Amino acid sequence: GRSELPDNLKALFRPCAMMVPDYALIGEIVLYSNGFEDAKNLARKAVGSLRLSSEQLSSQEHYDFGMRALKSILVRAGALRRIYGATREEQILALSALNDVNLPKFTRNDIPLFLGITGDLFP
Repeated sequence: GRSELPDNLKALFRPCAMMVPDYALIGEIVLYSNGFEDAKNLARKAVGSLRLSSEQLSSQEHYDFGMRALKSILVRAGALRRIYGATREEQILALSALNDVNLPKFTRNDIPLFLGITGDLFP
């Protein structure tokens, strides 16, 4: 676990403020750089699906719904974009990326819940 630094060591360090990164903005930029035109909307949906998944799915050690998961989804979406180009809709590519990255790690009981979340976000 974490423990407090002793006062003599604290004096050697300056405090700094940290902020939570804007996942949707990061996702938007990465999707734009991969050629997605509706990147803002798709990034919001990807971040929303991760947030809802972390709230609604069971708690498992191997589940990760943070920046690492978002980055994996974005990398997969970019790869699908390069494979299929403009022959498939961007919504379909984003949904495929979400499913490709997330479904293999979910338990049997969580898969229908996740498909419900993505079905609501990607009608």
